[in-house]
Amino acid sequence: MDLRRNLLSGKRKYLLGLILLSLTVIICAAFSMTDSNEFDFARREVLLRKIGDQVLLQSGDRISRVLPVKKIAENEYQISFEHAFTFEPAALVNTTRRVLADDHLTSEYVVKVLNSGNSSVAYAYAISKSKKHDVVACLGRKQPKAAYLINIKFKATTINTAKNRYLLGSLPFLAFVGFIFLSSVKPRKALPKETQHTDLITLGSLLFDAKNRKLIINENTIDLTGTETRLLRIFALSPNEAIERSRLQKEIWEDEGVIVGRSLDMFISKLRKKLECDPNINIMVIRAKGYRLEIGS
Repeated sequence: MDLRRNLLSGKRKYLLGLILLSLTVIICAAFSMTDSNEFDFARREVLLRKIGDQVLLQSGDRISRVLPVKKIAENEYQISFEHAFTFEPAALVNTTRRVLADDHLTSEYVVKVLNSGNSSVAYAYAISKSKKHDVVACLGRKQPKAAYLINIKFKATTINTAKNRYLLGSLPFLAFVGFIFLSSVKPRKALPKETQHTDLITLGSLLFDAKNRKLIINENTIDLTGTETRLLRIFALSPNEAIERSRLQKEIWEDEGVIVGRSLDMFISKLRKKLECDPNINIMVIRAKGYRLEIGS
């Protein structure tokens, strides 16, 4: 009996080791595909700065600076400027097409010129591999002088596509090995009932259903977005306690690799409106620190 138990234990350890080794090899192989292209991505950021420089020169500005280019999402970058400027759409389209012709990773992208004050779109267009599929309008209408941001989103590169296919193609093998491993392991006991309801939190007269992204009051439901749900969960687990702004930004957006800017304030405002159904609940601003979810009696 002891020999059989030792054999089973050794088999499980072997299968677990095989799974971990296979997963490590697959991930390393997939991400090594991008190592030789780091130079191309760095070169892209230089090209984006060149676009910003050309835009300022075309507006007659030879003094003010193009600020550091930010990567705001996967394959999306933002060009910002020190001072306000004006631009002609036709010149901007021609400049981006000419400069980004040297970008070897992609030839398709969408450009949005935003008003930095409220992030509204002042002008936008899309460039495709085939010029006949470009979406460009209002070329003859010069834009007024203002503080603008230029966001450029590129179509996913072939490198990322190959990496995703490689990872997805390896999933059946990992699933097979995992199935064998799980078949040899005894099922665990069911979790106690009290641990199955941690996603339901009472906030004053509201019931916060984090799992289903809802607020419930008097049998009425208010839907929440994924970001609103994560944000409210942090507050709900620490009611009437100050929570630093940096912590909220880190826990909600850090994994997405996005520079959030005013996004936190926007979601706080939206969340406040959805909590207005209970006047005893409010998200208060703590100057120079963060926010606090106040729940009155």
